[in-house]
Amino acid sequence: MNRIVAIIPARYASTRFPGKPLADIGGKSMIRRVYERVAAASCVDEVWVATDDLRILDHVRGWGGRVMMTSPEHQSGTERCAELAAKLDPMPEIIINVQGDEPFIQQAHLKSLVSCFDDPEVMIASLMKQISEPEELMSVHLPKVLVNRFQDALYFSRQPVPYVRDYLQSEWLYHHRFYKHIGIYAFRSHVLQELVQLPSTPLEQAEKLEQLRWLEHGYRIRMAITTADQFSIDTPDDLQRCLQMLDKLERDVS
Repeated sequence: MNRIVAIIPARYASTRFPGKPLADIGGKSMIRRVYERVAAASCVDEVWVATDDLRILDHVRGWGGRVMMTSPEHQSGTERCAELAAKLDPMPEIIINVQGDEPFIQQAHLKSLVSCFDDPEVMIASLMKQISEPEELMSVHLPKVLVNRFQDALYFSRQPVPYVRDYLQSEWLYHHRFYKHIGIYAFRSHVLQELVQLPSTPLEQAEKLEQLRWLEHGYRIRMAITTADQFSIDTPDDLQRCLQMLDKLERDVS
């Protein structure tokens, strides 16, 4: 049986929201809410926080969470996860990279990710959700994903893809099924260690989407469909909206 470890990268020096992991949400820090949500999932064996800041380290230790210091030189959460994963003994078979700004992560997301590895050919897994609103389709902040008939990713883009040639853009949602990318990943451990050694690629640089680097180097990403949405907190304004919706959000993920 695969041993599955979830790692939550958490850095203090966010440009848009400094100290975000320690932001208070209804009496608990954001990082604690993420940790506890993931730890409650039956498909996860162990949870760790990977940080580069002593304030986060001390905070997580204060309530008994597993946490490890990682290099401040990392350019991505993927690199931070890979460093921590390499230090675990024994190294787990599967690593889930959970974003530290999703305090209401749904357990359905984690179960869908893990189920992808029932196929021994799957090396990387992620999630997608059907787009139903024109605003989502056109938003450059929501990456879209195209898949092949095996549900492996073909391409990710900030633009709506594919181009539906015979219809006005306002009608596209009625004539094609579009998917947005839900940015949670799971990896076989040895693949994660390979990915962080790859050089950057032209498509990644153009779209500013890390997963395009993996595709350009020939790795496959299995995409599971989910109907569960995500609620990420990227800015202080997002936090205020979260606080206003706290009761509803907690009910939705219970």
